Amino acid sequence: MKFDLHTHHVRCGHANGTIRDYIEAGISAGLQVIGISDHTPYFGREEEQAFPKIAMAKSELVHYVEEVLSLKKEYAGKIDVLLGIESDFFPEFAEVYRKTLNKYPFDYIIGSVHSTGGVSIFNKNRWKNHDEKARIKVKETYYDLIRQSAKSGMFQILGHIDAMKGNYPDFSKIPAEKAIDDTLQTIAEERIAIEINTSGKTKLSGGWYPSDEILERAHYFGVYVTFGSDAHKPERVGDEWEEVRSKLKEIGFESWVYFKQKEMQVVPL
Repeated sequence: MKFDLHTHHVRCGHANGTIRDYIEAGISAGLQVIGISDHTPYFGREEEQAFPKIAMAKSELVHYVEEVLSLKKEYAGKIDVLLGIESDFFPEFAEVYRKTLNKYPFDYIIGSVHSTGGVSIFNKNRWKNHDEKARIKVKETYYDLIRQSAKSGMFQILGHIDAMKGNYPDFSKIPAEKAIDDTLQTIAEERIAIEINTSGKTKLSGGWYPSDEILERAHYFGVYVTFGSDAHKPERVGDEWEEVRSKLKEIGFESWVYFKQKEMQVVPL
């Protein structure tokens, strides 16, 4: 079974195409299952749309859900359309996100850390004037947030767990093995999945999130894995699915998963 659980669309302000465009692209790519998972609104401030080029407006959330559910019915028998969403994880606002998202019938929620210390993980300038000790601290803080997100009970999937390397490839060289292992062990204990996200090719790092080395450690700890292209344009739906499948088998994985009505569905590789 071929699936892709991480796709965006025009509502978030930094993706191209409608939800229908992504579903049609999924059919063309031979998917049996496609998850629509645009960014949640930002609930940490009072404004209707605090960050127009990052996340949808608060009032759009209900329309997003209604549109996905309508298209799910329309495409039944052609492709299984899942209602997902990608949520930031901010410990200080976690309960607001939890209560808001619990109002809707999501098949799954992807939890992603996109910032630490109030700075985007993709901001290249954040590394200026950092010595090794400071870089290690940033990396450890990043993985601590991911561990907290795993323990929150809010998510079925954790998104792109080493994406901080996206615009700073040397992130992978920063020594923080214990932080990574502790994080993977926590994820395994919580019985949630990490995605292999093929959008790294759109950043300076290239490649996938996470690295093969982290995937090998994930296999060691018994972490569940899933697939997400993180497509921000329809032509990337299902991108490198076969290559990811082959790599997972090479590492030793025998299956991967997706979620429907928040129940894990196990798919043999």
